[in-house]
Amino acid sequence: MRLASFSIDAKAGWGEIRGDQVFDCSGALGGAYPDLRSALAADAVANAVAESGPGHAIADITFLPVVPSPGKIVCVGLNYREHREEAGRAAIEKPTLFMRAPSSQMGHLQPLVRAPEIEFLDYEGEIAVVIGKPGRRIAEADAWAHVAGYAPYNDASARDWQGHSSQWTAGKNFDATGGFGPWMATRGAIEDGAALTLETRVNGQLVQSSDSSRMIFSIPTLIAYVSTFATLLPGDVIVTGTPSGVGKFRDPQINLADGDVVEVAVGGVGVLRNRVEVEPRPDI
Repeated sequence: MRLASFSIDAKAGWGEIRGDQVFDCSGALGGAYPDLRSALAADAVANAVAESGPGHAIADITFLPVVPSPGKIVCVGLNYREHREEAGRAAIEKPTLFMRAPSSQMGHLQPLVRAPEIEFLDYEGEIAVVIGKPGRRIAEADAWAHVAGYAPYNDASARDWQGHSSQWTAGKNFDATGGFGPWMATRGAIEDGAALTLETRVNGQLVQSSDSSRMIFSIPTLIAYVSTFATLLPGDVIVTGTPSGVGKFRDPQINLADGDVVEVAVGGVGVLRNRVEVEPRPDI
């Protein structure tokens, strides 16, 4: 099953993707679950899908981030050995984590905004894990039961701002730099522990290629680690890290510019596509 958040006629909702249509679930069950996060929290997704309303052509909707307002977006840095090595970082014993704000996200086919203050905008193709079942101190052996599904994510980085200090918050939270979509493939559609392929393309050129089996810290390990210090709630998102090939460490470097198209493809899930738009400098 593939689930997407979207807007149409200025109204936000969520639904199931079937072929070239999305079937609206936000009005099902008396409208009790108007967004995907609330449906996940009530374990009501299957019932809402069963009573979904009329379909809309995908071409007529505006994609929103898969979970537009997650309670937590926990991102993982340096989680592929090849990326850690290209960045010149030492081996790590525990996951490197940072947070994104919901306002930094945008949906499939929405602009990836390069603010005028950014000197170097980079792509980072990643696999996002959406939490479906709450938990604290989740054991690795039990972690898969807390997964609702998977989606492509572009954890785009303002590299100059990221380098302002040892903390990455500034470089990871410019508005509309975190692409999330087009939809979530539910856990039941993908075997637990399957090696999900991950590819990133810029203007059609393959720049990143790996799979989830090459993560230093696996999805169950990340869920167990994060849930040790924070209760994971339905709709929370763990963005699991990027492989090697980011623009900063290529020769020549790739600094995303106006009109560039970034695609992040996760095998068995879908392809996220965003075009870079340079935000005009405000009048001073």
